[in-house]
Amino acid sequence: MKPLIYLNSSQLQYVGGSLDNPHHTVIPEGVTAVIGPNGAGKSMLTRILERGWNFTRNAISSPAGKLNIKRIEFSDIHTLTGFKAEYYQQRYESAMNDEVPTVGDILSCDTSSSSWKRLSEALGIENVIDKKANYLSSGELRKVLVARMICAELPDVLILDNPYIGLDAQSRKILDSALEDIKENVVSVILAVSDPEEIPEYTDAVIPVSNLTIGATLFRDNKGIDVLRNAIASLFSFAIDCSKIPAPANSYDGVGEELVNLDRCTVAYGNKIILPEISWVIRRGDHWELSGPNGSGKSTLLSLIHADNPKVYSNKVMVFGRRRGTGETIWDVKKRIGYISPEMHLYFGGGSSTVREIIARGLNDTVGNYTRLQPEQLSKADRWITLLHMEAIADRRFNSLSSGEQRMTLLARTFIKNPELMILDEPMHGLDRCRKKAIKSIINSLASRDNTTIIFVTHNPDELPECITHSLTLRGSGT
Repeated sequence: MKPLIYLNSSQLQYVGGSLDNPHHTVIPEGVTAVIGPNGAGKSMLTRILERGWNFTRNAISSPAGKLNIKRIEFSDIHTLTGFKAEYYQQRYESAMNDEVPTVGDILSCDTSSSSWKRLSEALGIENVIDKKANYLSSGELRKVLVARMICAELPDVLILDNPYIGLDAQSRKILDSALEDIKENVVSVILAVSDPEEIPEYTDAVIPVSNLTIGATLFRDNKGIDVLRNAIASLFSFAIDCSKIPAPANSYDGVGEELVNLDRCTVAYGNKIILPEISWVIRRGDHWELSGPNGSGKSTLLSLIHADNPKVYSNKVMVFGRRRGTGETIWDVKKRIGYISPEMHLYFGGGSSTVREIIARGLNDTVGNYTRLQPEQLSKADRWITLLHMEAIADRRFNSLSSGEQRMTLLARTFIKNPELMILDEPMHGLDRCRKKAIKSIINSLASRDNTTIIFVTHNPDELPECITHSLTLRGSGT
């Protein structure tokens, strides 16, 4: 295969860090997968490939001369919209979103064309053109990014960081088909992924990254893709001891009592119906799967329970035995719920707090330095940090972490609270396969004690914990 990029330096520098490069790794033309566990340095490598050529100490070259390189990180809504909300609940408050662009405003293609019609229908986003960008669900956002990428003028090299997270099975197939077409158009593609199963069948080469060190390029040649997947399997070696999960401070009696009762709830924005008369009863000790394609209303439904959506007041919603809108505060509800979602992750700032402080503040639902943390709170955080092998990042700021490290931080922040109700909306986004297995074990362990109630959302059946016994499927406003 023809070489595309030579990484000639023994060490590559970037803002806030560096990567060792003992093999002087070569990136070939075609499709290359950069793979490694969370925190290995994958995202840093993709940023170096995009912008690190001008760093004095980086010797990077290409036989083709200066390359036009475009990098897309699927976890950043603000790059897409040019708009940053102050807090993630803002997307539900229409009066505060006047300046937020619509999907049509930010797409660079002709949305009246027949090609757009075919693409948007295939992705299931034909009805989002007039939707405010920050109203998009996590899955819809990623679909719009995929559509924008396919429609845009292609660069010499397209880098996609974690492209598959949050996409349903059909959308993954469409993305793969688009990338194969891009490859045929003599555009090279670099994919940064955390799971060997996410290495596409059409991949030409794999570059392993581990412990901030770039490995030698593994070329597919005549080998099957499973040979490459097996060759990097040793990179993933993360395990936890569930017997060391901290003992809960709270226990919950009353198994079988109603925690949540939604009675024919409907949510609509203008003429667009998001939820059509949904009824749902959740009892203490239940473990539910909430499923449905991207854009079917899962996040909106959960926002009614988690006290984020003002539409709760125009519906009959009972949470913890009390109808919403009868005098309780939003914090009365939130203090009894542990919550994590892709949207919450997108908008989570963390400020100047360290990982240890962010986890500890999960005990009182705050993010910034609003209250002084007590020694016993920090001690509880340290127990989760030790369990999850996060000692090396405990004193780092949230924004300095990789997306996988951020997700582990937010999960620990959710678990430390030992809440009555855990809402886990795609909790394993961006995690490598070993960390997914560890988090799955923790959820199963927590579910087995103290009548903990769980709502779990995922597009990947392999991520579903064995404790799940109930299921609700949303099919969109047409059903």
